[in-house]
Formats: sequence, C-alpha cells, structure tokens
Amino acid sequence: MDAGQINVQRQNGVALWRQIADRIRTSISDGEYDATGKVPPEFTLAAQFGVNRHTVRSALAALAQEGIVRPVQGRGTLIVRKERLNFPISRRTRFSQGIGDQAREKEGLLLRSAEEPASADLAARLNIPEGAVVIRLEALRKADRRPVSRSTNWFPAERFAGIKEAYQASGSITVAFRTLGLFDYLRVSTEITATHADGADLADLQLSPGAIILVARALNTDPEGVPVQYAVSRFPADMVQFTIEN
Repeated sequence: MDAGQINVQRQNGVALWRQIADRIRTSISDGEYDATGKVPPEFTLAAQFGVNRHTVRSALAALAQEGIVRPVQGRGTLIVRKERLNFPISRRTRFSQGIGDQAREKEGLLLRSAEEPASADLAARLNIPEGAVVIRLEALRKADRRPVSRSTNWFPAERFAGIKEAYQASGSITVAFRTLGLFDYLRVSTEITATHADGADLADLQLSPGAIILVARALNTDPEGVPVQYAVSRFPADMVQFTIEN
C-alpha cells in the first residue's frame, strides 16, 4: 500500500462505499478540506482508498443525498456548509429551550405509541416492577421543518395515563407532563454513543445509507428523585452537537 493510501476493510461486513463515505464525512467535519471548500477529485480519492472510481462515486452520491456535498459541473464536489444545532445537556434538558432561537419553527410529532410490559432493564431504570405497564411514545422532532431527532420514550403507565393524548395535542413532553400534573423534572443521566443509522432512522430522519447518528440514552426524574421517563433519542451527527452544562 502507498504511504498516502487510506486503509479500508474489505472483509468486515460493511460495504466499501459506506466506509469511504464515513471517512469523507469525518474529514469534512474535521475541516480537512476547508482550504478548497470541496472534496478531492474522484481519481484522487480512488487512489487514496485503493478502490475504483465507481466505488468513490457511490460514496459521494450517498453524501449528496444527505446534503453534505453537492456535485457542480466543471467545479467538482462542493461541501455544503450546514451549521450544527447546539443542544445543551443540563440538569433541566428541554428540546424547545435547548434549540432556542437557533430555529424559527420547532415541532414534535407522535409517530407511534403502545402500552407494554416493562422489561427487566427498563423496570430497573424506571424503578418499577418488571412487567409493570409502561407507555411507549415514539416521536419525531423538527427544527425549521428539518428532522433533528427521533426518540423512543417510556413512562410508567400508572402515573402517566393520558400522556399519549397530551403529547399528541402539544408536541412537547414538558407540556404533556404539566397537563398531567408534573411541573418540573430533572435530567439525572445522559449516555451518548455514535452508530450507523438503522432503517427506521434513515426513513424518519431523511438520511441516506451509511449516515452516522448520535444516540442519547437519558433518564429523567421528578424533583423527589422518582423516575418519570426513560428515552433513547437519535440525532443526525452532521446536524446536531451536544454541550454538557453543569
């Protein structure tokens, strides 16, 4: 392999074009192409990754679908500059307040809902008996009509019967809690990881295959420390960044 060649794994189960798209996406995020404002030519990328130009084209096409790059005849593949939304993680984490004036319009949509028995893991997080009924809400949040998060939320059904209707009417977990008599709640833990978007994420967040998402697993309690919500939220990594606040 040449000294300047970037290694991709041909037998790890991830398509070469997807690996290359991930590498280019990371390079864009790290500012490696800021001097030119565009990614290197196809033949340069093909040589760097040791693949043919068709594989590079597939990677660039996926990034174009995500809105990260834009091919322009005669100029090459330009980087589309998109300001990330800064989402603060604090003792009182709220979606609308967190986005604040970074977006003119904020919207919460209920995708699906169900009542189900709590698994052992979920019961431990919510401090309820295993098998106790929980209400699951799957929600999509938008900022200026762009999907910015897809979340799965669980609530103890005994305490929050009617939260589906309250969320459906308001598009806000905070407002739904208030409707049901909970006027304050606190974030006690947030765990953030990164992964490839799955099929549901690709559809609901309008991403292309290979896109990276940030996954936030969060537990909220009432002021007395009783768990009220466990949520797993997924954010497009190129659109959102987190700031941890004390």
